[in-house]
Amino acid sequence: MKVASDRVCIVMMSAVGDTVHVLPVLHALKRANPAMHVTWILQPGPAMLVRGHTLVDEIILFDRTQGVRGFLAVREQLRTRNFDLVLDLQVYFKANIITSFIHAPVKLGFDFARARDLNWLFTTHRIPPHAMQHVQDQYLEFCDWLEAPTAPVTWGLGPWNGEERSWQSNFYSRLDRPAVPIVVATSKLQKNWLPERWAEVCDALYADFGLQPVLVGGRSPAEVECERIIMERAKQAPVTALGNGGLRGLVGILDGAALVVSLDTGPLHITVALDRPVVALMGFSNPKRVGPYRKSGNLVVDAYGEPGEDYPVSMENRPDRMGRITVRDVLEKVQLWRSQNH
Repeated sequence: MKVASDRVCIVMMSAVGDTVHVLPVLHALKRANPAMHVTWILQPGPAMLVRGHTLVDEIILFDRTQGVRGFLAVREQLRTRNFDLVLDLQVYFKANIITSFIHAPVKLGFDFARARDLNWLFTTHRIPPHAMQHVQDQYLEFCDWLEAPTAPVTWGLGPWNGEERSWQSNFYSRLDRPAVPIVVATSKLQKNWLPERWAEVCDALYADFGLQPVLVGGRSPAEVECERIIMERAKQAPVTALGNGGLRGLVGILDGAALVVSLDTGPLHITVALDRPVVALMGFSNPKRVGPYRKSGNLVVDAYGEPGEDYPVSMENRPDRMGRITVRDVLEKVQLWRSQNH
């Protein structure tokens, strides 16, 4: 590798989707140096997803809900530690503060153009400028700078052990037909779809495709309200598994799925990492940047672009587009999936 890297600290603390995108970076680094010890600073939510991963040696929790105390707790844990390399993959100010606590001769971050919130002030080295590309490839640029080969792109997300396999088996033993987990809502209103249309999709999946819809996700107010409307409107009530088993349980459910239908949110990227097919509903954010990575591209319901538009990869968000997606649009992608697999 380009720099000494026996002890590495990764700063990527928040979003579940971004946490998934870090895993191929981790695999590439460990292939280049199997003796590497990796410490990952994470918030409690996404930490649940990767705790137990064979390549993650240590997790330091950052609890932002504690305000200043959360930062001080992390600083105390880092005070006596020394690292060879920091991968500063998160370009938000809270990550800059955490990075400033870490003792390392090399703190690798993004180039000036992509280093938001003055991130470049907190790093010692930066990856070269690059045209905008998929977020997964953007993170793999760090491996390129370190001369760590990235192929094959591997996530190793599980299920990992007998206990998780047993939980998965028990969950699926209650279903009498192939399952289609549906990721019903996200934390951003602009990314969400109409619950009434989800109910119609659920009915069609059950009656016309012989599939069992399973509502998945957390139990945020938005998700619970969406669940309520779907359960009221659907003629054949789907199985609901919101909050069932936490993030590791969600991995088990998605791993056993015949097909997943998802909005633009973390479980979409978990599904890709598990190599399951996914119909992705996207309108607010750019599918070329945050859509399914190298898989299921023909199953994306794309309301982001205008018909025939060859839009560039960008961070531009386009509001008020999810309502353009019809039930028929989604079911046509389900039909395409079925025709490809039968």
